[in-house]
Amino acid sequence: MESPKHSLIPSFLYSSSSSSSARSLLLDQMLTNSNPKSPSPPTMLSQKNFLIASPTEPGKGIEMYSPAFYAACTFGGILSCGLTHMTVTPLDLVKCNMQIDPAKYKSISSGFGVLLKEQGARGFFRGWVPTLLGYSAQGACKFGFYEFFKKYYSDLAGPDYTAKYKTLIYLAGSASAEIIADVALCPFEAVKVRVQTQPGFARGMSDGFPKFIKSEGLGGLYKGIGPLWGRQIPYTMMKFASFETIVEMIYKYAIPRPKDQCSKGLQLGVSFAGGYVAGVFCAIVSHPADNLVSFLNNARGATVGDAVKKIGLLGLFTRGLPLRIVMIGTLTGAQWAQPLVVLLQRLPSLLLKQRLKQ
Repeated sequence: MESPKHSLIPSFLYSSSSSSSARSLLLDQMLTNSNPKSPSPPTMLSQKNFLIASPTEPGKGIEMYSPAFYAACTFGGILSCGLTHMTVTPLDLVKCNMQIDPAKYKSISSGFGVLLKEQGARGFFRGWVPTLLGYSAQGACKFGFYEFFKKYYSDLAGPDYTAKYKTLIYLAGSASAEIIADVALCPFEAVKVRVQTQPGFARGMSDGFPKFIKSEGLGGLYKGIGPLWGRQIPYTMMKFASFETIVEMIYKYAIPRPKDQCSKGLQLGVSFAGGYVAGVFCAIVSHPADNLVSFLNNARGATVGDAVKKIGLLGLFTRGLPLRIVMIGTLTGAQWAQPLVVLLQRLPSLLLKQRLKQ
């Protein structure tokens, strides 16, 4: 029976099994070997410790649900969400324009062709600053508050009910965290969509933000909050609830040997594949609201009724969906890849260690 204190971050980060311990030791050895002057070999961590080494006490892990643990989750969320979303800015740019002007941007290939012809290669990263800032803020709240709410709901339910209804607790925790995360994201998303879908409106965040406020007022930054919740809450719930199940099924039905007997490369591939498939589900359940977000943030004074009338019910579910599946699948797969998750969670301590050495 799983302890209620275990994080939903994939089990290889907190499991006390021999295979998980071996993975932890291997990662510590790799990181320690990069510093020949390291005074001592890495120490195995107990099952109650999160797999992040303290910068001043290399053998001691960060305690679960301590302030340092929440800080590490928050920082990992900033990097994993902010950097991955910024990387796929070209896909997001074409997707938004396909949603707003399907007559001009008829397909993925023609959409890239139109943008290349009209704006050049540099145009593919228009809006990258609000994307980076917005999804960094969202990731910080999503991962940090998810762990907080998961523990809070687990404590309310008690150990027995937590073990029995852990999936419901995970869903409640992820939904609660996403409500806060989207409040942080919404202003940046509004400016991003306007910059990406209205050429000439602004170059980016620095001039786009004041122009948006002048045009729509401060309240306009949050006119898309309802659809944004409608997009992100189902997305996040599906993301956290489906990944572990998908990975478990891959190991059970597609790979003829146990996980601990698989190579690191194969485990990485399974994690990416599981994340990608989870991302496909995320994209499908959240796509109608994504169309609403793009429409509302592009048109001044637009309402949800205007969007439904203009796009149509079928269009809400289908317009721009293939490209969004590619984009969200790639994002989710990258965020759940084992080495990336471990590294991002350890990075705050590693950076501080490096600074202390200097």
